[in-house]
Amino acid sequence: MTKYYYRPLVQTAQKRPPEAVSLAGGHCWFTQVEVLQRAKESCFVPAARLPEDVLARLKANRAPIAGIGLETPRLMGILNVTPDSFSDGGRFTGAAVALQHAKAMAHSGADIIDIGGESTRPGAHEVPREAEIARTAPVIKAIRSAIETPISIDTRKAEVAKAACEAGANMVNDVSGFTFDTALAPFCAARDLPVFVMHSQGQPDTMQDNPLYEDVVFDVYDFFEERLEHLVAAGIARERIVIDPGIGFGKKIEHNLALLANLSVFHSLGCAILLGVSRKGFIGKIGGAEDPVARMPGSIAVGLAGVAQGVQLLRVHDVAETKQALKLWLAAMRGDC
Repeated sequence: MTKYYYRPLVQTAQKRPPEAVSLAGGHCWFTQVEVLQRAKESCFVPAARLPEDVLARLKANRAPIAGIGLETPRLMGILNVTPDSFSDGGRFTGAAVALQHAKAMAHSGADIIDIGGESTRPGAHEVPREAEIARTAPVIKAIRSAIETPISIDTRKAEVAKAACEAGANMVNDVSGFTFDTALAPFCAARDLPVFVMHSQGQPDTMQDNPLYEDVVFDVYDFFEERLEHLVAAGIARERIVIDPGIGFGKKIEHNLALLANLSVFHSLGCAILLGVSRKGFIGKIGGAEDPVARMPGSIAVGLAGVAQGVQLLRVHDVAETKQALKLWLAAMRGDC
């Protein structure tokens, strides 16, 4: 049976033709769609000629996440409380220092604070659950007592997620796409938590050894289809699921670039999209910045390229700088501020 994939040709201009269709209820729109198949030439069709169910998923408003509306792009600030994260390991360990940084990110415009206690950088090894809980739960408790910004726990493990939610976390961000711990999805369903489902190939310690795909865009899309079916069957409402293509997780530079060039295809899954590119290795290689901290300009550039394709959330280290760039990009696109 032939399987088709649909990539809207996203536009951002302020003025729209009468046939324009709003993309996911946000700031972008489209009139044409590229119809793709594996190992075949694509074709282009007007939006009006799409199957009704596909068009409905493309244009449907994305539901708020923990009360945060997605009609405009949002920022998820990264707070790693680990000693070995690739760009900021050891900088924010301990509740007092982490709280100070969380406050700064919230003040700078972070809509969500994403807290992680296990590095999943290439080459990283698994952290015991007890250690991960000890790193994250006290930090979450301290932040929740001081600010109201929604908190995401970045974990693959149900026990860690449970401790985080008891400390005040509002949502779960799983880099394994809920494939690592079978107890995590039922826990999130029982608590009615929003979830972030990321694609990765392999485990962190080996994922960059030699990642292979038949076609990375289609393979990642098919992964999400399977994961969405699984999570909905587990009791997680589809509108509470955000997908993340997992840039840099089990992917070579050419895989990352193919996904970035075709991000809009994932809108036809009917879910909001999170893009995490901040300070990642491919930015350093293409942009000539060996030090991860020096990759901020490239991170912003790639993030805005994602926003231009309708991505609803950016996961970033440099919140203030990204917020400023995003405000200016939106003002220039809209013609007003």
